[in-house]
Amino acid sequence: MSSFKFQGKEVFYLVEGTGKPIVILNGIMMSTKSWTPFVHSLTAQNQLIRLDFFDQGLTEKLHGESYTQMIQVSLLKALLDHLKLDQVSIVGISYGGEVAVLFAIEYPKLVDRLLLFNTTAYTSPWLKEIGRGWIEAGKTRNGQAYYQTTIPVIYSPHYFESKLEWMKNREKVLIPIFSNPEFLDAMERLTLSAESYDVRDQLNKITAKTLIVSAEEDYLTPMDNQTYLFNHIKDSELVKIPKVGHASMYERPLLFTSLVLGFVNVEDTTYQI
Repeated sequence: MSSFKFQGKEVFYLVEGTGKPIVILNGIMMSTKSWTPFVHSLTAQNQLIRLDFFDQGLTEKLHGESYTQMIQVSLLKALLDHLKLDQVSIVGISYGGEVAVLFAIEYPKLVDRLLLFNTTAYTSPWLKEIGRGWIEAGKTRNGQAYYQTTIPVIYSPHYFESKLEWMKNREKVLIPIFSNPEFLDAMERLTLSAESYDVRDQLNKITAKTLIVSAEEDYLTPMDNQTYLFNHIKDSELVKIPKVGHASMYERPLLFTSLVLGFVNVEDTTYQI
């Protein structure tokens, strides 16, 4: 188990493999464990760094505190300092993508390649209301209600129906977690931390080569959100995946891994005819 102290709190992280470093940042409900199915492929020729943000996984909880996502940015910077890394590629999905964007704005020279899956440039009124619905469901302490409010919309209808037995088994695993007051309080703090997120006027500060990945059936951060990022991050590419929802890496794991490894490791980025 790897950990270090930041602002007096214990922070959990994992470093595996050797080669060009990739930091992978969790979505809001995720933890370092969520990436386990991808570790073998992502460490075949790269160093993979996983991190639990505050209020996630094995990192300490910020009980009774309110904060913005900038605390996660500072946490990531502290981790890179701790590991003595002067440049990394960063992969982020959803909440982790937002932290990745903030980090690339704040510390542009530290980011080699930036990969943003299902990410937006700001918390829209639409997304804020969805988050508030999650919070209200969490206050009931009813794990079934929280599951039904949060999970189905994360997946595409195509995936949900085709994997219905798996989804039902997943429901049985998640309901006890979603009934835990500590988890629900942490989720409330994380959700609120994203409400003030808005970088629409700062995207021009990102200098890293950037890959933006959009999903056709993402109903939390719709494709227009990623198109906006593409139009305002100067050195960026946009990929749109059909029949996929917000949890794009789980629905298309082969494509997710291929996009990450290809974009991070490619050396020739311009071609002469």
